[in-house]
Amino acid sequence: MNDDECPVRNVVAQIGDKWSILILFALVDGPDRFNSLKSRIEGISQRMLTQTLRDLERDGFVLRSVFAQVPVKVEYELTDLGRGLSAAVWKLVSWADEHHPEIRKARLRYDEDNQS
Repeated sequence: MNDDECPVRNVVAQIGDKWSILILFALVDGPDRFNSLKSRIEGISQRMLTQTLRDLERDGFVLRSVFAQVPVKVEYELTDLGRGLSAAVWKLVSWADEHHPEIRKARLRYDEDNQS
């Protein structure tokens, strides 16, 4: 099955990158503007923020609103779909945070047992 036909592969491919998740979490508290998002998401380039916001908008997770004023005001906010996804991803992030010490120990054990 190609990616377009596999819902799990399709969604995970979109949100599996670190920028999508960070943008979703940055928008959880409400609408925000591009430059504010850029300053709050450490390390993201303008190009990557633009592309990731477009991808999230295309998939229906983010709504882009343009306000006719001078200068033009653009805000991004989560849709209902985006809020649902954020809640689901937050469970995974919380689990990873809770179990990180165990994962780190397992990796160290594995590395020690498998040294050349």
